[in-house]
Amino acid sequence: MRILITGGAGCLGSNLIDRYLPNGHKITVLDNFATGKKGNLPDLPSLSAFEGDIADLATLEEVFAHSKPEIVIHSAASYKDPSHWAEDARTNIIGSINVAKLAEQHGCAGIINFQTALCYGRPSMLPIPTTHPLFPFTSYGVSKTAGEQYLLQGKVPVVSLRLANITGPRLAIGPIPTFYKRLKAGQKCFCSASVRDFLDMDDFFELIDRLLDQPITHGVFNVSTGKGYSIKQIFDAVSDYLGIMPSEEVPILPVGADDVEKVVLDPSATMEKFGWEAKVDFTSMINKMLRWYDVNGVTDVFSHLAKQSISGGATE
Repeated sequence: MRILITGGAGCLGSNLIDRYLPNGHKITVLDNFATGKKGNLPDLPSLSAFEGDIADLATLEEVFAHSKPEIVIHSAASYKDPSHWAEDARTNIIGSINVAKLAEQHGCAGIINFQTALCYGRPSMLPIPTTHPLFPFTSYGVSKTAGEQYLLQGKVPVVSLRLANITGPRLAIGPIPTFYKRLKAGQKCFCSASVRDFLDMDDFFELIDRLLDQPITHGVFNVSTGKGYSIKQIFDAVSDYLGIMPSEEVPILPVGADDVEKVVLDPSATMEKFGWEAKVDFTSMINKMLRWYDVNGVTDVFSHLAKQSISGGATE
């Protein structure tokens, strides 16, 4: 199969390359390397890599003409600077429109879109079903939601996956790499008073396998275990794994104005439609992630949130 992965040098994209390239698929990547890294891409003949911006229609046209993709996995996203609205809009909205239009022009069989759970805003119920109204309120959430809506209006079938926090090799966002890096360095931490759902990369792979083995189903689906864990539980799990016990209780701060207190997705419709279910438990998932950091370390840590700070503290 010929697969185009936008944002293919990021965490999810590069892990999908690692999984599917050895199986004989021909993969093309487009990435601007704002958050993804060139070193994440293997130097193999069956992988073609382009550096560029999906909001640049001429560049994307060149990539489509070269790759002639049957499936587009749309993983590209702008999120690292919450104040840069224009960049978020260019990548997440204009870029998604370009993907939808060119996929139609080139006769693609389908698009797999990766969507943020922030599309739901501050939810009125937990776990959050896909029928929940969309109330995004951050630049990242608003732009990703608009991009998803444009994709769904296109003529190419789109399965849009609203994702829990997926853990796996090269994870460079959120509390797990942050706590690991800071605790190893002897630095202080604090937790936000928030709850999130997490999913192991192997469970994510199993769902993508199923999507690629059948015609693309048009619609939106939550991808999650359906279980929530506090950021303090993440901190405790990392601290226990490292055997580093802070000399004083870690502060727990209220969530920031641009954050959501509790996000836990309801995966029941996904389970019913695709016969899929998350299998890796929380402790095993966290320990797998931390063992990877033991070998490979933590470099950059990104966040879609504005930075919080306290005297001597750090963001989660």
